[in-house]
Amino acid sequence: MIINIFFVGLGGFIGAVCRYLASLGIQHLLGEKTPWMPVGTLFVNIVGCFVIGLLEGLAANRALFADEIRLLVFVGVLGGFTTFSAFGFEAYTLLDNKQTGAALAHIGLHLAAGLGAVYLGILVSRIGQ
Repeated sequence: MIINIFFVGLGGFIGAVCRYLASLGIQHLLGEKTPWMPVGTLFVNIVGCFVIGLLEGLAANRALFADEIRLLVFVGVLGGFTTFSAFGFEAYTLLDNKQTGAALAHIGLHLAAGLGAVYLGILVSRIGQ
């Protein structure tokens, strides 16, 4: 159990640093041409989704990863890089398992509740100002 926590923590550190560097790199590449949205975040989310799909496909078809390596890479590195990759993978898995209603609820609740929670957090932070 302790070793699993270590693998997740180590991977999370690696993933978070990679996210930071990738976001900075994209913003640097665009320079003054930075568009109207945070493209660094968009970039890491799309890359994270691609990588988790690629690795899961390889893992499922070729049995490449031991349980500890899956924890390190899937939960740690990719979780630290972007939790959106986990969200995308979970939605895909539900759809792949023909659980369309659950997939749509998963997607809708994440978007609606996530945005709502951000708004609520902002409102709460303003109490007493």
